[in-house]
Amino acid sequence: MIFRSFRLLGMVFAAYAFLAPHDSTHAQCSNATLHGRYAFTITGQILTPAPAAGPVSGVAMTVFDGQEAFTQVDHVLHNGQPPQEEWRPGSGSYHVNSDCTGYMILTPQPAVPADASPELRLEIVVGDDGNEIRTAVSGSPTVPSFTSTIISIATRVHERVGFSW
Repeated sequence: MIFRSFRLLGMVFAAYAFLAPHDSTHAQCSNATLHGRYAFTITGQILTPAPAAGPVSGVAMTVFDGQEAFTQVDHVLHNGQPPQEEWRPGSGSYHVNSDCTGYMILTPQPAVPADASPELRLEIVVGDDGNEIRTAVSGSPTVPSFTSTIISIATRVHERVGFSW
């Protein structure tokens, strides 16, 4: 009877250790934390200036190199209108601090001039051991200030090796 109680107690402790939330207070991040492909969902609104104001929503596929550079394509609707270019390319740089905060600088590179937008600075938080990124557009380093509430959430796209139908 005592042996069964110890065995049950051991199983409970093992289950707790396995299921307990990961302690992220000591998370260590770096630029290398972001590597591979990430699928972003973008939502928000440009508040000012008036010509650009309106709701924004879209998606992006971003590839981080683990060394401060990324490339991406995005499809962003502005005021409900789709872009003229189905997938607008862009590239930029990023920096991840040891506390898993950081920033990205995105330079859109559209082939269609009507789909142009300013270079953007995004503040980022990296979570889930680099499998998730949350962003907030904080402005542009190259154009006069604008006000927005644009945020995005991304998850790493895991490649399936050896998978077939």
